[in-house]
Amino acid sequence: MNKIMGKIKNLAIERMASQAIKLMGNSSDENLVRFASLLEKVAGKIDFAPRKGQVEYAKKLFKTRHPFTQWMKRIGRELNPRCRDQFTRIVLVKEHFTNQDRKDSFKEKHGFFPPTHLAISPITRCNLRCDGCWAGKYAQVPDMEMDLLEKIMFEARDEMGIHFYTITGGEPFLRKDLLDFCEKFSDCYFNIYTNGTLVTDKAIERIAKLGNVAPMFSLEGGRETTDARRGKGIYDKVIITMKKLRDKGAFFGFSITETRYNAEEVSSEAFIDEMLELGCFNGWYFQYIPIGLDPNPSLMLTPWQRDMIRRRIYKIRNTRPIFVVDFWNDGPAADGCMAAGKKYLHINCKGDIEPCVFVHFACDNIKEKSLTEALKSPFFRAIRASIPYEGNTLRACMIVDRPELLREYCRKFNAYPTHEGGETLIGVLSGAVDNYAHGVAKIFNRAWEEGDWMKLFRLGEPKEEGQEEAEVDVETWQGLSMQK
Repeated sequence: MNKIMGKIKNLAIERMASQAIKLMGNSSDENLVRFASLLEKVAGKIDFAPRKGQVEYAKKLFKTRHPFTQWMKRIGRELNPRCRDQFTRIVLVKEHFTNQDRKDSFKEKHGFFPPTHLAISPITRCNLRCDGCWAGKYAQVPDMEMDLLEKIMFEARDEMGIHFYTITGGEPFLRKDLLDFCEKFSDCYFNIYTNGTLVTDKAIERIAKLGNVAPMFSLEGGRETTDARRGKGIYDKVIITMKKLRDKGAFFGFSITETRYNAEEVSSEAFIDEMLELGCFNGWYFQYIPIGLDPNPSLMLTPWQRDMIRRRIYKIRNTRPIFVVDFWNDGPAADGCMAAGKKYLHINCKGDIEPCVFVHFACDNIKEKSLTEALKSPFFRAIRASIPYEGNTLRACMIVDRPELLREYCRKFNAYPTHEGGETLIGVLSGAVDNYAHGVAKIFNRAWEEGDWMKLFRLGEPKEEGQEEAEVDVETWQGLSMQK
């Protein structure tokens, strides 16, 4: 009976939230605050106390008229009904509220919480060959069999309560069964990282109807920068596809590989404004790591550039209605590194269970062990146990912030490189990575000690009627990081 009542309660919450997001599209800021107050009361009455803090936080965002509020309005106004309902039900509600019981049950049984999401690369094939591709050295093996892919999903969803997935490659849209797979698991949400060249009109129609697929288009900046790395005409193809998805009311975003040569461009307000105009709802920033195809440390950001991007991402997130995340610099938002199942892990096309998509080492394979068994491995347990490193979550990464740890984990647990040449990261490239980590430490240790960081949003006082949106005062944050 309790399970039945729980399902009824969760269904009611999901439906209420979906309807609320729909109404948000054209609601006044005052009505949004009233809605948050109502939601706060409902949360208390239906024994939803564990997540009450998140509701209170949302209320503060509404009261201060934070750009996140405008982003939520965009969800309600610009997405078609199916895409809006699926995003609301799965990403906003199920992942953060109604699915907690299953995660609690997993913890009670195994002694730790399961990951919140999973990254899977079911393909290594790609129709492009981009310089420095992180996945470019994986062996060109056959695509992951659908039976194995479904086995992973059944364990992750049904036993761990994971409903949010990242699909990468290779180029995922080379798989003809990709959207069939997403349709089969319609109660899960899929961020699909793609170069955008194979997202056909037929695929666009289907994405708009499914509602649980969010393409993330890889760009290097504008036309000149993107085409220089990816090939002539690629940028224009991506932009055309974005416009078509926008017109269909689908959720999509962009993905950036930050290098020493595009850091200024991709973190500029002009670039973000262009992405907003094209209809992007979110954006992911990943700094170049010397792995994969022809690893080149000279492409890495300088420590100063990394800090510059961190500050710019803060400003963008607090001044524009788009949700941008920096995989490295947003360590404080994730309470440190997410790897090894603390928040996520990666399964490559061969089935190797890697701590992170950028850590190409493994001790287990999904063909031989379950996800749960891999999470219990000494390799993964040791990584999780050391997070957060010294408490400073600005330096959250064991690859480029604490490289001595990655080398120690691989040595101690005899982790094998998952592709030819993978060992160079902890071998011949160690000197370059250590120098980078040393430079980052100088800047980020000071920033951490001075409280010069934030998790996601900076909340100010409620604005008076007619008051302009206050920009985040980046100039006062410069300090050591701005000294080249």
